[in-house]
Amino acid sequence: MSTKALRLGTRRSKLAMAQSGQVADAVRRVTGRPVELVEITTYGDTSREHLAQIGGTGVFVTALRDALARGEVDFAVHSLKDLPTTQPEELVLAAVPVREDPRDVIVARDALKFTDLPRGARIGTGSPRRMAQLNAYARAHGLDIETVPIRGNVDTRIGFVRDGELDAVVLAAAGLNRIGRSDEVTDFLSVDTVLPAPGQGALAIECRAGNSAQDAALIAALGELDDPLTRAAVTAERSLLAALEAGCSAPVGALADNLADGQIVKEMRLRGVVGTTDGSRTVQLSTTGPVPDTHDRAMALGRELAAEMLAQGAAGLMGERAQ
Repeated sequence: MSTKALRLGTRRSKLAMAQSGQVADAVRRVTGRPVELVEITTYGDTSREHLAQIGGTGVFVTALRDALARGEVDFAVHSLKDLPTTQPEELVLAAVPVREDPRDVIVARDALKFTDLPRGARIGTGSPRRMAQLNAYARAHGLDIETVPIRGNVDTRIGFVRDGELDAVVLAAAGLNRIGRSDEVTDFLSVDTVLPAPGQGALAIECRAGNSAQDAALIAALGELDDPLTRAAVTAERSLLAALEAGCSAPVGALADNLADGQIVKEMRLRGVVGTTDGSRTVQLSTTGPVPDTHDRAMALGRELAAEMLAQGAAGLMGERAQ
């Protein structure tokens, strides 16, 4: 490969720049080439509408993919949960590195935990998935909360708590870890309480699927950053999302985790949940099987669980389904 600098396309947010910077360091190590970050503004960054209103699917991704297709950047880094489930033929998912903590977390006033929040506590989140599960948990455990739709970066969201406008906000553990702010977390939400978004905590490294020797060499180099277990897990989660015909702003949670016997990973458990945002109705199921050793088997795991969820009425809980 040449010694020319590789151009990494990234969103401009503090979190995107941090995680892209971490990938850039890893790519420098495996290629021996300099990597420069190319900042790209996406529709999701400029729109002030709530994600559920603008559809969510692809709003943080399309501009990066367009820059890739035009040859303005050599590869791009995405938060995998933002990727639409359909992969464009001209692009390839070259690597899914080891996943960060997939859990959601609470940042609350007075260092409170979720279950210690006062009656009528206002909890901010822009995610219908989080609203559905928090409200379902509250109903089941006699808690009195109000979920409030919000937008904005990490500073903006935590600012709502600091200013006293909200009692707590929900964020992704992975994002706070990547920008060095995990010390602000007041409670980690167990995945038994709130299942994360499909792909949450994982990054996607995407490049052109061209036929040139340069493209092939870059795909091979980036592939060294791929973690097979993370890729299998997120493939199963995203397959479930696709089979439910739901976009990434739908109230769908999914998590595939590996069940180990000592140091040896024996099985993969896939859990999925769909619920109405008020928490009044949910469908939550899980399945366990051998760790998928191919893309097709990981896809099948997700499709099978989605079929069971649809048979139990999941489609009716998602509102507007993605087309």
